[in-house]
Amino acid sequence: MSKSISILILAAGASTRMDGEIKQLLPWGNKTLLENAITQAKAITKNVYMVLGANAEKILDSVTIDAELVQNNGWKSGMGSSISCGLSYILKKESPQALLIMVVDQPLVDSDFLLELIQKFDKGGLKITATEYQNRAGVPAIFDNSLFSELLELHEDFGARKIIEKYKDFTNLVASNGKEIDIDTKKKYIQLSDIHNFKYD
Repeated sequence: MSKSISILILAAGASTRMDGEIKQLLPWGNKTLLENAITQAKAITKNVYMVLGANAEKILDSVTIDAELVQNNGWKSGMGSSISCGLSYILKKESPQALLIMVVDQPLVDSDFLLELIQKFDKGGLKITATEYQNRAGVPAIFDNSLFSELLELHEDFGARKIIEKYKDFTNLVASNGKEIDIDTKKKYIQLSDIHNFKYD
């Protein structure tokens, strides 16, 4: 890739709609959802960071983390706080030209799709390359470093959507082809696991 890109995986949520289970630790194939996200990211770059918040100790006790850990003590204030916390940590370690933000509960997002985003970002010359949903754009998304100051100011639960909307005229979109599906309930997790022959016990 022509630009240096760091990847930030958001995994700080409390899994409030998962019937008491920790979403990050749910099985996905022979890995957990968290391990799967890290594996896909590490296939793209070694510069992978993961934000944990709720249940951080249980998660760290249960899985092997092959990414740099960022602890967000303010995770309750929402996804925006995890983005600003994670990016602040990254900028103390390196100076990437762009940041790719992904979430832990989109298990169909694989390294091929991440690479497609990066290639479109490299060629497009725009501030953002985002995933195309039915009626909006969202993560995974790549943000040029000219937007870092605005990402650092996020603190509420809408994550980066406000910034993507603000710069919609400067955003490239990549068709998700179903890979954007997120696991927000236990029912959806079981359905998606069954479709992909990952039986949940």
